[in-house]
Amino acid sequence: MDLNTYGYVAAGIVFGLGALGAGIGNGLIFSKTVEGISRQPELRGTLTSTAFIGVGLVEAMPIISLVLAFMWAK
Repeated sequence: MDLNTYGYVAAGIVFGLGALGAGIGNGLIFSKTVEGISRQPELRGTLTSTAFIGVGLVEAMPIISLVLAFMWAK
């Protein structure tokens, strides 16, 4: 394999790990949101909006890793 191939493989690994981390993070955020809603149903709106803000922040990670993967594989 030549050097370009290693760059493409590394870029795929970077993006894959970024997406894996985001998936785990989203799962944890929503599991805790559902747990909080089941404990205090009157806070449903607050917990849901906070969860969506958290998911937005977590989803920034795979976007950044995708940009880095494209820059790295150049």
